[in-house]
Amino acid sequence: MSLSAKLVERDAHMAALKELLHSAMNGRGRVALVSGAVASGKTELLDSFTEQAIEEGALLLDATGSRAERSLPFGILRKIFDHPSISPQVRSDAIRMLDEAAAESAPHARMRAMPFASWALLQLAREQTVVIAIDDVHYADDHSLQFLLYLARRVRQARILIALTEATRLRQEQLAFHAELLRQPHCSRVHLSMLSLKGTAGVLAGHFAPSTASRLAPECHEITGGNPLLLRALLEDCQGAADRNEPFQRIAPSETFSQAVRDCLHRGEPEMLTVARGIAVLGNVGSTALLSRVLDIHAEAAEQGIQDLSRCAVLDGDAFRDASARDAVLAATPAATLSALHLRAAQLLHKDGASALDVARHLLASDQDVESAMVPVLQEAAEYALVDDDIEFALSCLELAYGACTESATRAAIKAKLVSVVWRSCPAAAEKHLPQLTAELEPGRLPRRYLAMSMSYLAWSGQLDNAADVVLELQSRTGQQPGNDEAALEAARRWLAMISPPLESVFPESGISRAMTQGGACGTVGDAHTQAASAISASLADGLGDTAVAESQRVLQRYRLSDSTLQPLVFALLALLYADRADLALAWCERLLGECSARRAPAWHALLSAVRAEIALRQGDLPGAAHNARSAMSLISLQSWGVLIALPLSTLVQAETAMGRHDEAMALLEQPVPAALFRTLPGLHYLRARGRSHLATGRYHAALEDFLACGRLMEEWGVDAPELVPWRIDAAEAWLALDEAGQAKSLAERQPLRGGSGSSRTRGAQLLVLARTVELKRRLNMLKEAVEILEGGDDRLQLAAALGELGNGYRALGEFNRARLLVRKAWHVAKACGAEPLCQQLIPGDADGEATTTGQADVSREAEALTEAESRVAVLAAHGHTNREIATKLYVTVSTVEQHLTRIYRKLKVKRRRDLPSKLAESSLAGIA
Repeated sequence: MSLSAKLVERDAHMAALKELLHSAMNGRGRVALVSGAVASGKTELLDSFTEQAIEEGALLLDATGSRAERSLPFGILRKIFDHPSISPQVRSDAIRMLDEAAAESAPHARMRAMPFASWALLQLAREQTVVIAIDDVHYADDHSLQFLLYLARRVRQARILIALTEATRLRQEQLAFHAELLRQPHCSRVHLSMLSLKGTAGVLAGHFAPSTASRLAPECHEITGGNPLLLRALLEDCQGAADRNEPFQRIAPSETFSQAVRDCLHRGEPEMLTVARGIAVLGNVGSTALLSRVLDIHAEAAEQGIQDLSRCAVLDGDAFRDASARDAVLAATPAATLSALHLRAAQLLHKDGASALDVARHLLASDQDVESAMVPVLQEAAEYALVDDDIEFALSCLELAYGACTESATRAAIKAKLVSVVWRSCPAAAEKHLPQLTAELEPGRLPRRYLAMSMSYLAWSGQLDNAADVVLELQSRTGQQPGNDEAALEAARRWLAMISPPLESVFPESGISRAMTQGGACGTVGDAHTQAASAISASLADGLGDTAVAESQRVLQRYRLSDSTLQPLVFALLALLYADRADLALAWCERLLGECSARRAPAWHALLSAVRAEIALRQGDLPGAAHNARSAMSLISLQSWGVLIALPLSTLVQAETAMGRHDEAMALLEQPVPAALFRTLPGLHYLRARGRSHLATGRYHAALEDFLACGRLMEEWGVDAPELVPWRIDAAEAWLALDEAGQAKSLAERQPLRGGSGSSRTRGAQLLVLARTVELKRRLNMLKEAVEILEGGDDRLQLAAALGELGNGYRALGEFNRARLLVRKAWHVAKACGAEPLCQQLIPGDADGEATTTGQADVSREAEALTEAESRVAVLAAHGHTNREIATKLYVTVSTVEQHLTRIYRKLKVKRRRDLPSKLAESSLAGIA
């Protein structure tokens, strides 16, 4: 069954027409006026009716009105007489008289042909019933309309039925015809409405199973509004898209539907298409006054167009029923027309105080150059778009604003913002904008909050010397008076010198720098870049650890995550690491990762993930470090990382090395890195990672060379801080591998320690190396001290190594039970860290670190004496967790943990943490860990 073979919800209308036909067959002539909106099914109803009339023996004389033939006199009447049932002589006489009447200008002269034409049709009706069917009579010429009225008055006693279809909205000149026709007592009006939801389901029932039709009907009715033309087109699209071997699944308007929408618009009056274009451009009707101004038509015409679109169900309320309908209108609108409409809409909306986003959308859609007055609007719209993470729209706004801007300072700010938005998605793509950005920077119009950020992008891409040259050039043209320019330049200088310490000697000392040095304060001048650089400087300086922590937290608390603050926030986190506060760095890093998790900013997420990986590495969480580092490197391309590829790459290499995956580590080291990397602080991490890999794979001389090279750079740059890179300890390990204990001891003893005592991590590592260079008795004392220090810190991998060394020391003294307990505890800690090589070193060939031990039952009985809270603390402590970690896991204070441990030691009859029985970790309470 074809899509148009069955009329739905038209039974009553068809019955009314049949009744009028039967009346005409009985000699009582009738007039039927079928009205309805565009595409409501008038033509289809008329065609179905006339087919049935022919079947019942009626003679059909039909014609169709046309907008193009509206000016042709008697055009409709000529079509009526062009029928083979009318004799040639009558037709010839009628056409001749119509031609003569059409040539007359006086109204009464035109009437001369009408009696004859009417007589001819009435004579024809004596032989059989005549049905005169005229579709779209509202397009008929005035002469034909006058004849139809003339004839209508004379068919009441004839076997003639006049069936006409007309639109709902009529032209002014048609109103008189319409009113006069309806005055006739034998004239009946038949009005067609759009299909109801039930009617829509009825149409679908002819093509789908009842259950499917019932399910699809609401959506189809919502899209088409019951418009038969649109509904048929929608069904054609859906059936054409469906796989022949699979059942129909979903509604999907496509090209047939789009063409049907355009057909609806072209069938109506010209204003209908014009208004549809205006609504498509604006997105909805909104204000009729605005719509009329955008289209440059009268408000009344706009209102009529809206009514027509609503009647034919193309509109629902003030907007298109379906986005595909709007798309169809826009696609069919000439490009020049569409561009002009969008530009005019933008201008009018801006004048009316509309939102920047609304105005900007039209400016972009116009695809034209805009006036400079629109630049602030585009900037504001870009900021709003970034809040919603609409990166593409923000970039489009900024690019259009940059092209339209004529004010130099604003152009520089726009370009800097544009680069930052590109950078958050793909730093490599931002590089092409950097030359133009630097060219925009001029004294007197430096965008203070963007200068340091712009230089950070140059540094990131490895253009260190270029960045320094830009700052020096700007400084030479700025003058000697400090001001906003000087503060911006100072922020850029300090940032570049922090990233690449060799650049510090390039920059002359500024007045602001002297004031800061004399005042001894950090981060009191400038922006986030200045303060983050100060935090890094303090973290690398002896005796300023507390200052570094305070300054880092000030940056982290003061600035929200954004394009201009991302790198300062990241380096504030690194400053906390360099100040040996991995716990604080972890808390802040997790918070920042949470902030950017829902943002479309892969570069942000990548950089923060790299820091998270470094934190995990310093805490001994090797799988976590590897996971976060790989995640960071997968978020953006390797080319996008620039010199900061050193951060995730070095962390991953060290993690893979410590987990025994040496082939993976070496493959990572074969990746090319920027040459400028070795002039930066992150480059020191890379040198160390490469050295650790060489050391683990037996290339001791290569490892020693990397560690010493790292040391030379750190001393030359004035950043010889052990928490940055403990190169002396690393080099001492290499000397020990080369059987040079004296060299190792000399180098390790020269390791500077922060504040004289050093951080737990660095001091513990130093003692661990020194212990291997002295006799057994001194070794045990050093190892005990190392274990006690590391137990109070965050690095569990170092703790595992120290416990293992201490256990080996006791074994050498013959204290096998104590040695066994310590080694097994070390094994458990190393296992939790993912350090398989260390596990094998501690207990070779033991897959799970377990062996039969005496006293296991005693341990269980002793554990039963512990309270539930004490048991939790004991199990975590036996696993090697520090007091701080235990407090975090159990949501208690460190002081509470210490009090529990005191009671635990007394009940289990041990003196210190390392004497806790390792079997506690495997007791029934082990699930606590």
